[in-house]
Amino acid sequence: LDSISSCLDGNQTLSPTEDNTWLSVQMGTKAVLCCPRIPPTSGLILTTWKIHLRDKPSCSMSLNRETNQSGKNNCTDGRISWASRPDQNLELQIHPVSISHEGDYRCEMGATDGNFEHTYHLQVLVSPEVTLSLEKNRTVECKAIAGRPAAQIFWAPEGDCVTGKEYQDNGTVTTRSRCHYPDCNVSTVTCLVSHPTGNRSQSIDLSGIVMPPASLFLLRISLAILGLLFFQMNFVIAFSSSMKNVMGI
Repeated sequence: LDSISSCLDGNQTLSPTEDNTWLSVQMGTKAVLCCPRIPPTSGLILTTWKIHLRDKPSCSMSLNRETNQSGKNNCTDGRISWASRPDQNLELQIHPVSISHEGDYRCEMGATDGNFEHTYHLQVLVSPEVTLSLEKNRTVECKAIAGRPAAQIFWAPEGDCVTGKEYQDNGTVTTRSRCHYPDCNVSTVTCLVSHPTGNRSQSIDLSGIVMPPASLFLLRISLAILGLLFFQMNFVIAFSSSMKNVMGI
């Protein structure tokens, strides 16, 4: 997805209360956060977004609805802004989303009928890079590099496996798994990587050729056809030699 919006359906409204939403957004996309939808008769006076990021100072941005004038805005990250003109749209936009945007975003709305609040707990997802390689003695290594959160790795078939995690300074995690296959009857293994941004798989034959499962299937069919053609060719040659011997040629 290139963008994600937290906005409620236009027919929904909230009572004066504080509500919470846990929202996961992939890095590099656009996120749009919406304030509570309140009845038009509520008498909205002031709207304030308060932003508490994990590794940065808190900041806020506000709009006085009675005067349609923007108030205090001390958010210095240019990627966090009003989605459009605040006097027309109170949505907050984050574009593009980065790991540093993980944190809490609260919309506070002061009205004559009461106060309305909604807090978003934003989690930033990073898709890992997946690699698969053959090492010595029929040992295979699969890595899910720089994912957030950490990816999980599974094997088919299962082998003698050791899996660990390496935590990076930027908040991403590399999951590394090594499997040993002493059984010579196992010719192909598949690494399955599970992650909230999507699941992926890579396969390798134990001669060191990395390919997707479909390519392995086609390779096996091709080898079977070549084997059949080779058998037929040998049969024809042998038959021709036998006929020559019978005819005394």
